[in-house]
Amino acid sequence: MHPTITRMQEVVAKGEETAIAELLAEDVRFLPPTYWKTWTGRAPVAAVLGHVGQIFLDFRYRRIMGEGADWALEFQCKVGDLDCVGVDLITLNDAGLIQTFEVVMRPHKTIGALRDAINARVQTDARFLDFRKALS
Repeated sequence: MHPTITRMQEVVAKGEETAIAELLAEDVRFLPPTYWKTWTGRAPVAAVLGHVGQIFLDFRYRRIMGEGADWALEFQCKVGDLDCVGVDLITLNDAGLIQTFEVVMRPHKTIGALRDAINARVQTDARFLDFRKALS
């Protein structure tokens, strides 16, 4: 298994933002399950993933599939009392850093709960005012 994928399993679920940032390419693209906009850049993506790691409860990867630059990591967790299953679709760049990170999840009700929880956190994290400007 690629060392970035191994390390990712250790830090993403814990919401360790600094450790997550070390795995991300400077121009990483993050495609969340909660809405259609793409987050771009190491700092905002690490911040979002840090918050998500603190929202997810009982997070664990169930299966990891892939090789080379392309990986799919199936996970399960809870958002509040709602169950969730999802897949992290990861593409690594030539340096072995995460270039693209796309998340697909189900069921719809849990995605809504995640959206509400992340929005509540983002509204109290002043860094996101700057990040949102960058998205516009």
